[in-house]
Formats: sequence, structure tokens, C-alpha cells
Amino acid sequence: MGTEDAIIDSTVAQLIVRNIDAKVVRALKLRAARHGRSAEAEHREILHEALLRRPEASLKQHLLRMPALGSDEDLLVPRLPARRVDL
Repeated sequence: MGTEDAIIDSTVAQLIVRNIDAKVVRALKLRAARHGRSAEAEHREILHEALLRRPEASLKQHLLRMPALGSDEDLLVPRLPARRVDL
């Protein structure tokens, strides 16, 4: 295991982020206050959501969740009767 792996595998890692725009810091603090936690805890949660979020549902799963409204006949295009052709 190399030094890099040891840092990544550490159970209590620290992350220092420098040169953050003041507007971003303010937004982080406001979001943290809305969620009732510290800015540091909010920062951890944001990183967790961004990097370890479970994948969203697939297109198939979205389609299966759609309610069945109407019937297949609702999508049929009306056709005119066939015309007679003399050969």
C-alpha cells in the first residue's frame, strides 16, 4: 500500500480547501443553518451526496412508475377507407 492509498483509506481524513469565494462560504453557512448543522457538517454532507449518491432510477424504472392513463387505441391514427383501384 502506497502513501496515497494510506491517505485515502484513513478512517478520519481531513480535507483543506483554500481560496473559496466569499459568496460560496456564505451560501454554505446559510444552507448549513437551514439544515441545523455546522458549516463543516454541511460540507461533509455535500461531498457525500456529490460523490457517493446512489444512481438515479433508469429510464425503464421511470417509465414503469408512470400511471397507466388511457389505452393504446387513443394513439391510433384514423385511416380513410381504402380506395378502389382498377388494374
